[in-house]
Amino acid sequence: MIDEKFIDLCLQGDSNAQRTLYEHFSIQMFRICYRYVKNENDAEDIMIEGFYKVFNNLSKFEYRGDKSLAAWMRKIMVNQSLMFLRKNKNLILMPSEAAIHIPSDDFPDLQVESEEIYQMIGTMPVGYRTIFNLYVIEGYSHKEISEKLSISISTSKSQLSKAKGWMRKMLNQYGLAT
Repeated sequence: MIDEKFIDLCLQGDSNAQRTLYEHFSIQMFRICYRYVKNENDAEDIMIEGFYKVFNNLSKFEYRGDKSLAAWMRKIMVNQSLMFLRKNKNLILMPSEAAIHIPSDDFPDLQVESEEIYQMIGTMPVGYRTIFNLYVIEGYSHKEISEKLSISISTSKSQLSKAKGWMRKMLNQYGLAT
């Protein structure tokens, strides 16, 4: 179990504790990075850089319960992924006129495996996928997304609407939506 005492061991440089922390969270953090970049090698590099930041900034982390560390690490991995996309100019948002308007109704209740949804998200264009991940999965507001990506709030909302439309189209193709 990862608790305050365990974090203290990591801060003291205990390599066994650090290795355990890495092993405990690496798959989860890799999946977060991979959701953004869709390339295993890049996702692994981003995750490694993210863990480097985790260990270098662990002294700044404030323990607030058993899920607080995972949430803090998740933010680091998301930020690392976004920096990678910006650095490599992979964050291309689709222009408004290039997409068909799709209403932003909520998705119907579906019996879909999370892995299927994960794969569908991966088929989205990178701009849609990034906004979808940040808003739907990470829980950022459009204001926060606009600040993180240096875009307008309306662009964030538009990209989310297009991402939902993309997802709806994929669900229909697989016969998963009504």
